Amino acid sequence: MMSKYILRTTCIFGKYMQNNSPVMLSAISYPHNSSEQIRHMSKHWNPKYKKERKEKFIKVDLPNFYETDKERISERRRSTLKQYGIYPQKQWMERPIFISCTPTPFDSYVPPEGDGKFSTISKAGAMQKMTDVTMKGKSMMAIRKIKSFEDTFVLKDFPQEALDIYIKAHEALAAKDKDTLIEYVTESAYSKMIHNIMDKSIRWKYVESLEPPRVVHARCHDLITKDNVFGQLTVRIHSQQILTIYDRFGRLQKGSEILKKDVLEYIVYENHLANQYGKWRLHAKIIPSWMPPREVGEKTYVSSPETEVVPPSPPTTSTDTTNVTETTAN
Repeated sequence: MMSKYILRTTCIFGKYMQNNSPVMLSAISYPHNSSEQIRHMSKHWNPKYKKERKEKFIKVDLPNFYETDKERISERRRSTLKQYGIYPQKQWMERPIFISCTPTPFDSYVPPEGDGKFSTISKAGAMQKMTDVTMKGKSMMAIRKIKSFEDTFVLKDFPQEALDIYIKAHEALAAKDKDTLIEYVTESAYSKMIHNIMDKSIRWKYVESLEPPRVVHARCHDLITKDNVFGQLTVRIHSQQILTIYDRFGRLQKGSEILKKDVLEYIVYENHLANQYGKWRLHAKIIPSWMPPREVGEKTYVSSPETEVVPPSPPTTSTDTTNVTETTAN
């Protein structure tokens, strides 16, 4: 009987030591002591809130990082996404692409050779007239499609609008104002217009129109999808202009500031009709194959001291007839 009390005393002594309580070495006369504590007991123990305590913990399915079977992993991922109603991710990387303009004019207009020189009585003039009649039907269908996208489009008013765009675009190019230039030209024409203008000074002026501008060609074409429609109008502009180009050293490279020149150009304007905020911009210039090549200005370079050319010395005068003859011959 005494051994029972001793064992009980030893157990209670161990529990008091773990709880940092005062040591009690006296024998206990009854087995159930009110001061006895249960090891690892959680606070506020009440069976009533057993369900709430269970919900405090969330079971998480951790992936097996040591699994090497790719097919099993992909199948498990697909089933998990399907369970939560998520579309499976595509295997390739996609980047958003916005096509604001076409690369080149489609069904480009071919200017007649000797435009404005041949009469309709001559053979060349009659052939030009037949070509215009053939292409007029397609142009009318394209203009009708443009009006279906733009209710306010008027064909008679467009040539003047095109002329204003033409003048503002070239003024921005001469001033090298790239922010203004991109508002009046497409991205395809922008790279071509700013090419080779570095280290140059341009002076450009529009003097007057020799003939009223007019629309000679119209086309519509869809890209990628049927709803993504682009419209192009070719305008004939015959005018007088002044162009002067200076190199980086301020020397005249081409043109003149006082000389007027007659310029006949066929300008292609494009509009992204499917875009609600699309507007007409300068897209390209048509240069026919029969047109002679333009003069290219000579390039200038900085001469280094090693390659500097020494000017020749003036010829020496002499009374000897033989020396004079040799100098003249040379």
